[in-house]
Amino acid sequence: MTSETPARPAPPDPIEAVPVRHPGRWIAAAVIAVLAAMFVHMLVTNPVFRWDFMVDNMFSDPVLRGARTTLIMTVLAMVLGVLLGIVVAIMRLSPNPIVSSAAWAYIWFFRAIPRIVLLFFVANLGALYSRYEFGVPFDQQLMDLFGFQGDWRFFGFDGNDIFVGFMAGLIGLFLSEAAYMAEIVRAGIQSVDPGQAEAAAALGMSRARTMRRIVLPQAMRVIIPPTGNETIAMLKDTALLIAIPVSNELNFQLRAIGSRTFQVIPMAVAAILWYLALASVLMVGQYFLERRFSRGFGGRETRAQRAARRAAEVGSSK
Repeated sequence: MTSETPARPAPPDPIEAVPVRHPGRWIAAAVIAVLAAMFVHMLVTNPVFRWDFMVDNMFSDPVLRGARTTLIMTVLAMVLGVLLGIVVAIMRLSPNPIVSSAAWAYIWFFRAIPRIVLLFFVANLGALYSRYEFGVPFDQQLMDLFGFQGDWRFFGFDGNDIFVGFMAGLIGLFLSEAAYMAEIVRAGIQSVDPGQAEAAAALGMSRARTMRRIVLPQAMRVIIPPTGNETIAMLKDTALLIAIPVSNELNFQLRAIGSRTFQVIPMAVAAILWYLALASVLMVGQYFLERRFSRGFGGRETRAQRAARRAAEVGSSK
């Protein structure tokens, strides 16, 4: 008795792959292309832009000096703001309620005041006191009370010499920036595992040394991105110095040329191009800083990790 061989099943029909069509994407791309072409055509054909006039004036000596002043103001305001912000952030995290409350009050005040209002106020502090003295508090009252004689003032300065022009703008900008940087630094410090500080304390490290050597280097990964954004915002906020005014600043010089020649639009476009160029340079710097402090996080290998991985690959291939 022979068993019949079972018939093989018929092969399945080949799958007919139908590409997914996205007509909405093509329509959106066509609309964007048409709008871009219209925008470029407007820039080229509209005589109001006066491109030749704009190019001739946007690189003049006063404008170049204004760009240099803008960069110097941005760097100084950010450096001082970051340093003061670190101090205020550490004070904000202090277990001492008086110190913590003082830091909170500073952050609350300077975050609530618009920068243009703060700049206007700082520029007029010379009218509040004509001279500012530093020395023993309540020196006159103490001398009257105890009959002491002498001058207990260490040094002083004329308010009308300090709170004016570039210096007034720098003071107003970095005091305001320190409040924002304090919150950024505080968030970065709190992102570090508390066990790091506890381990450092167990090894006998002081709180200041732990903050400087252990916590802050790790917190930089969180601090750098928003600090880069604050730097770009500071670059743009230097245009507010026209309210003081600071005459050798970029926005002031461009507006002065536009007002003097009655060519407002070309100079406004020149200002846009200048700030785009300067902000782009800062964005490139921010990218490399983030790359530097993000090594070992988010899948990015450090040099040591890369060398260990290559050594493991060579060892496994033998």
